[in-house]
Amino acid sequence: MNNEDLIQSVSGDEAAGALQSTCSDTNIQDGMKRAAAKQLIEAYYFQLTDGCGDQHCTNTNCASSTNFALKDKDRNVLAVMSIDLFKNKAQLCENERNKIARNEIPSPMKQDSPSQNSGPSKVTVGQALQLTRTPPIPGPSTSKSSGGATPKMKPSTPTEPKETPYLDEEKLHAILKPCTDTNDWSPLIKCIGSVFYSPESLIKSFQKKSTNNLIKAILQHDSDDNMDTNDDFIDIHKVKTVNLEDRDEINVDIESLQRCFEMLMDTPDLPFQNALINAIVSLSKDIVINFKFTRNLERKENYLNIFVIIMEIPLLHSPEFIDSAYPEFCKALGCMPLSGQVKLARYWSKFSADRLRNMVLSLQQLLTVKLIDGESKYSRAFQVNDDECITGPVRVMKILYYASLYGGQRDSRKILDEERKILEAESEMQNEMLGGAGAMGVEREGKEVRPVRDDPLAKELDISHADCPSPLVPFEDFINDTLNETVSMEMDYKYKLDSEETPMKFSFFNHSFVLNMPSKQMGLYMDNRVQMYKERRSSVIQTIVHGMPTMPYLRIRVSRNRIIDDALVALEMVAMENPSDLRKQLFVEFDGEQGVDEGGVSKEFFQLIVEEIFNVDFGMFTYNPDTRQFWFNPMSFENEGQFTLCGIVLGLAIYNSTIVDVHFPSVVYRKLVGKLGTFQDLKGVDPTLARTLQDLLDYEGTDMEDVFMQTFQISYLDVFGSTITHSLKDAGETIPVNQLNKQEFVDMYADFILNKSIEKQFRAFRRGFSMVTNESPLRALFRPEEIEMLICGSEDYDFNALEDACEYDGGFDKKSQTIRLPTAHTCFNVLLLPDYLNKEKLQERLLKAITYSKGFGML
Repeated sequence: MNNEDLIQSVSGDEAAGALQSTCSDTNIQDGMKRAAAKQLIEAYYFQLTDGCGDQHCTNTNCASSTNFALKDKDRNVLAVMSIDLFKNKAQLCENERNKIARNEIPSPMKQDSPSQNSGPSKVTVGQALQLTRTPPIPGPSTSKSSGGATPKMKPSTPTEPKETPYLDEEKLHAILKPCTDTNDWSPLIKCIGSVFYSPESLIKSFQKKSTNNLIKAILQHDSDDNMDTNDDFIDIHKVKTVNLEDRDEINVDIESLQRCFEMLMDTPDLPFQNALINAIVSLSKDIVINFKFTRNLERKENYLNIFVIIMEIPLLHSPEFIDSAYPEFCKALGCMPLSGQVKLARYWSKFSADRLRNMVLSLQQLLTVKLIDGESKYSRAFQVNDDECITGPVRVMKILYYASLYGGQRDSRKILDEERKILEAESEMQNEMLGGAGAMGVEREGKEVRPVRDDPLAKELDISHADCPSPLVPFEDFINDTLNETVSMEMDYKYKLDSEETPMKFSFFNHSFVLNMPSKQMGLYMDNRVQMYKERRSSVIQTIVHGMPTMPYLRIRVSRNRIIDDALVALEMVAMENPSDLRKQLFVEFDGEQGVDEGGVSKEFFQLIVEEIFNVDFGMFTYNPDTRQFWFNPMSFENEGQFTLCGIVLGLAIYNSTIVDVHFPSVVYRKLVGKLGTFQDLKGVDPTLARTLQDLLDYEGTDMEDVFMQTFQISYLDVFGSTITHSLKDAGETIPVNQLNKQEFVDMYADFILNKSIEKQFRAFRRGFSMVTNESPLRALFRPEEIEMLICGSEDYDFNALEDACEYDGGFDKKSQTIRLPTAHTCFNVLLLPDYLNKEKLQERLLKAITYSKGFGML
């Protein structure tokens, strides 16, 4: 019997009723047939992609068969083939028939399951349609029964709601045992496909055993006395407080889930893999639509379980998953609302460093593979920013990045609150000072301050990279070298500007944790150049509107003999009259010299002024021969303006992409971004003192007061060698240091050296730095140690890279024997390289040029 015969093989009464039914009834029947056809096509597709699970299957159109002829075909070809199989009424494996229930169109007919001894039975298209047909809907009819009476329809029994399938350790055991005994994996395949296909099923799966969350939270809640009392850092793994809200949102039994995946990984040839991949792809696409449009998934209790479960799959980094399922899932997770991202970050922050790092490395592998595969398709019209297979994993990595910060060793709340108060006070003072700008000159049109946008996730978690010196996962593990080689920071900056108006636009500038130092520098360079261009345009507008002289550059004229005084006067005038002029491109002129500043003259200016400022005789800074670094002189006689100038100089160096030769300890750059120095930073300022204090902390004897004879009064030498005493607390000279208060003493001592003793000097220094960088994305892009590298450059010199970047001119090439430098077009950063006959003459001329040449002139 063919398909059409089977569809039309109904009783005479049913045929008569169908002929006399209304048009709407006919439409309903047609819709049912179309739905049945759609289900069959899907069943054929899953048969071609997943197989029926029977290793002895003889159906050549089934992926489980050893005679399957379409093994090398991609999924698009298999999709077309599934339609052809439907048209040709091909065999459909009995086990595949179960997948028709994916669309949950109920079938009222119940079929007896085939005998295990008879092997897998086959059904035709017609039989499958019969299984999915719905009985005709009764309607008005003129036909009579044999007795002449109109037959009475039995009232339909309400169908009970179908229970949502789910999976846990016990159910998986029950499924795996018979599958292993019979070597028939179809029940496992069906279970995996149905559970991982449905959000509701995944939410219900692998949950912790039901207990009263409130009681359990109270039992696990430690008192404040049991919390870590370290005032400097918070270690989330030592804090036992429970967030009840997060506990309700995610209740996955991770240990049980991992045991389940271990059992699945032990199955021979992983028969469930294709079903799992297809289910995750379908699930992910549904989630994307849900997050973007219907927004009802996020209202379901425990919906975050879905993402926790899938991220635990051991196969995510395998080629099969990287091909489709993993990137599709990352797209879905990347679309998650901010509230869900916050909860996931907090949840993952409780993971061990190794587990979190493995998740990051898995995403890095996905990124690298997709970047290499898609390298040929990227163009000016289609940037890597447009590729969701790349942006999705990066969005997921951002959640893990902040989880790493949140779970790492963070500054304590006490320190964070103190830092915030200091910054707010300084910001208010600076705003008052800048509010008077223009009083000394012609009144200028006010400019709107450009806001520095905080990352929404960081803001919700109240965390930044500067707050966490020791994250769970090293910062370097988030950097992807292949991505940095592929992305164009020039184009990415355009996407960054677009993202400020269109949030769905993706910019790596806003995900700087994946960028290396050169990419970040290029991003900052693009931002600085755009701001310089805006300042030049503003200057032209001021000229047109107010008739003022055009000043497109920050022009400074100095004498070599009075460089500090000249620079201080010029920069103070700019800061008082119009501070925004500091963000114009710097243009330096030396009195009596003909140099044109194309970058070289500015470098000379920075070099000379830094040499002068850091001259110990000048008295602004002290020099430590052990560390070869400078520190602020707490007894300096110089006024705050000199320190403000120093801060402006460093800010200008960054803004004009110039490296300067300054030698500060790392804590200075932490303090520049608003942090306070702690004992951990003291070893970079005074290693001897840091070792002494560490010995005091390590001493466990009961005779500490007799051994150290130390009170809360300290002494130190000023620049003239005189001894100065200072009490760390009231009546400090009468309070001995003992085992109970030694940590307090060390913290107060470090705080005095690094913060309080230089408060006035550093406040002025940071104010000058902020005048240039307060509207810059500097703090968002760079960590404190990267700001140090940005200012000072790297001390790891790569001469091979220098040789590769060298350009030859004037008939010289790489094989020329003695190409060296006696003169240079330093204004334009161009070196002149004559060819000497021997190295001795080269050395003599080169040393003479370096030692005795100074200034700029025309050659």
